[in-house]
Amino acid sequence: MGMIRGFMNGALAGAAGTTALNAVTYLDMVMRARPASSTPETTVKKLSERADVPIPGSGEERQNRISGLGPLFGIATGMGVGAILGAIQGAGARPPAAVTILLASAGAMAVSILPMTQLGVTDPRKWQTQDWISDVVPHVAYGAVTAHVLENMREH
Repeated sequence: MGMIRGFMNGALAGAAGTTALNAVTYLDMVMRARPASSTPETTVKKLSERADVPIPGSGEERQNRISGLGPLFGIATGMGVGAILGAIQGAGARPPAAVTILLASAGAMAVSILPMTQLGVTDPRKWQTQDWISDVVPHVAYGAVTAHVLENMREH
């Protein structure tokens, strides 16, 4: 398949996986009547401060930009993890589906949780069981869809 094509296929698979992650997350919000997480927006604010790159605007205008950047970082994470997995497959690796699901799920979780932990936005050591379930289940959906799409793209 080649690494470049694998990279592109992986980014598309990651986009599909991100859609699954979002759908499962929103379904959880509906079922449990829970609010949206504020961690993506808090992470954007802290990254902006740490990098000394201000987010333009003030008041509502600035907040609207922050509200858009949080989900965009999530999309970039999902597509990025998928792209890396696709490039690995494009280079010839053929892990079993279960391994790809695990790598995709764990990779996306790590890429999202580690920066938030480093920035002090969250501390997974203090999460309750329900917090872990709310994070793991959508990431497993991401991993399953990403792996499935990658596998089907590789075959065609």
